[in-house]
Amino acid sequence: MAGERALPLIVILGPTASGKTGAGIAMGQTLDGEIVSADSRQIYRYMDIGSAKPTPEQRALVPHHLLDLVDPDQTLSMAEWLAQAQAVIADIHARGRLPLLVGGTGQYITALIEGWSIPRVPPDEQLRADLEQFAAEHGAIALHERLRALDPAGAETIHPNNIRRVIRALEVCEATGARWSDLQRKQPPPYRIRQYGLTMAREQLYARADARLDQMLVDGFLEEVRRLFEQGYHRELPSMSGLGYAELTAHLLDGEPLDAAVLRAKHNTHDFIRRQYTWFRGHDGGKILWQDVETLAINALIEDAAGWLKQE
Repeated sequence: MAGERALPLIVILGPTASGKTGAGIAMGQTLDGEIVSADSRQIYRYMDIGSAKPTPEQRALVPHHLLDLVDPDQTLSMAEWLAQAQAVIADIHARGRLPLLVGGTGQYITALIEGWSIPRVPPDEQLRADLEQFAAEHGAIALHERLRALDPAGAETIHPNNIRRVIRALEVCEATGARWSDLQRKQPPPYRIRQYGLTMAREQLYARADARLDQMLVDGFLEEVRRLFEQGYHRELPSMSGLGYAELTAHLLDGEPLDAAVLRAKHNTHDFIRRQYTWFRGHDGGKILWQDVETLAINALIEDAAGWLKQE
């Protein structure tokens, strides 16, 4: 890209329930933008309520990309997501519009804006089967500890419950003899980037996430999970390990009381929020403009972005 003028990319990131979707839509409407989703749960079709996917009405306001990419029994590797995101952003730029990368999946965002080159290690089906068996016998935490022993830095970036990604990291370590985290090669991204981080007092954010889960249940979250099983999808799928889905599955299939399952989902969401903050703070580098959404006027954020866009 030497000699070429870097094209703009605005990033709106933050923990779950911080208001990223609304901020992205407002900015997109004002600045002629299109939203590129950076959410590893919203890639799945039929999983709308529990993933807080933008509604059809919201999508009608601003074009959205990288939603509903695969069925719940399919997978999408980080390398595949990254390639699709880069292609979508290039297309948005080619049409003279502004790409807005919006989401809370830290690895997706960091991989794109830091120019990661993900190692393309072919799958080792036997190793995957062995590791899946190990996880079934000894639990997700024990599997995660195996990764931690080989790659402590890599283990910090992957939640123990995300067994598929833990296995993938172990697979890369085994195939290359190197740590998975060391293989995330970086190249300068071809974008001029402005990052906005949405935040608020932690207890307020927890309360907001709890209220959102309660509303999801009113909107039919439990019925959505039940419908997934009726369609033939099963609990061992990586897609079903998502927040809320795993806990409601325990209610539907194991008989866990609904109140207990919901309380556990809320606790796990709080833990997830803490991990999101850890990731973003660890990759901030002073480049994220953190905004307290309790006092933020969205118009001020849009004005800042508009002023930045006018700069060379």
